[in-house]
Amino acid sequence: MKNRRRKGLPLHGWLILDKPLGMTSTQGVGAIRRLTGAAKIGHGGTLDPLATGLLPIALGEATKTVSYVMDATKTYTCRVRWGEARTTDDGEGEVCATSEVRPTEAAILAVLPRFLGEIEQLPPIFSALKIDGRRAYDMARAGEVVDLASRRVRIEDLTLVGCPDSDHADFEVVCGKGTYIRALARDLAVALGTVGHVVQLRRTRCGRFDLTNAILLDLGGEQEHNFNLRAYLLPIETALDDIPAVALSEAEARRFQGGQFLPLSRLERPFPFAGPDFPSTLRAMDGSRVVALAQVQGDELRPLRVFNLTPPNEGDHDVDYA
Repeated sequence: MKNRRRKGLPLHGWLILDKPLGMTSTQGVGAIRRLTGAAKIGHGGTLDPLATGLLPIALGEATKTVSYVMDATKTYTCRVRWGEARTTDDGEGEVCATSEVRPTEAAILAVLPRFLGEIEQLPPIFSALKIDGRRAYDMARAGEVVDLASRRVRIEDLTLVGCPDSDHADFEVVCGKGTYIRALARDLAVALGTVGHVVQLRRTRCGRFDLTNAILLDLGGEQEHNFNLRAYLLPIETALDDIPAVALSEAEARRFQGGQFLPLSRLERPFPFAGPDFPSTLRAMDGSRVVALAQVQGDELRPLRVFNLTPPNEGDHDVDYA
């Protein structure tokens, strides 16, 4: 039997999409796949259709680092509408409660500290979380009872940016993995003696990624959209910058990529960490090329995830190192 080869171009790295309103994350991935012809592609964290902003797209070997991006700290800006609750906690759902109470700026500032640090949060019933193998939003749309458990999330910073009028307030949120901004807005409104929902939501940062080099897609004219791939493709290691690095020689890198363990005492370059408290994960580098994610066991450096990247000046495609 002949070996099947994945169709598409062997492109490796990250593209940052500035997702427009109304596009799903899956549609964003599909658009980048069509524009690049990449053989392998994924994204680093779902955005709701009514949210805009940063959607990291992983190509090729970068898909092996998606979990590091999804676990990273994220920054959002959002606008909350007071006095009206929605079934989805955003503008997509039906009105399910109203209130005449409109919090003052002083009242909002007074309650913000309650939502900082590790807090308990009940996810929205219209979410992608699974209950006995079924998506919560599918159950909610079918009119079934959705019983989700609250969970611990981390809010690192919550800032009131402004109050454009009595019905709305704008916030910036810096938070950890699993935080629902819709749920935060809902709970913030309840703490202020009213109800509320998110009317605008934008993600501006995800780990090491921001919107500086983001790609804008025109849903109506996608086929005519043209951009220089080398100007936008970020190296795989961009998502791993906060992981300590250990330098390997070219020969060591080849052995490491082949699955061999490397004795620390015999590395060609001095191992940069001492004592028993080694970082749990290391980034093995051959010059500027990421070779693998690794860990120390005993006196050996062992590969966790190997990146099958062609060294510079080898192979037909040089976009790996754009």
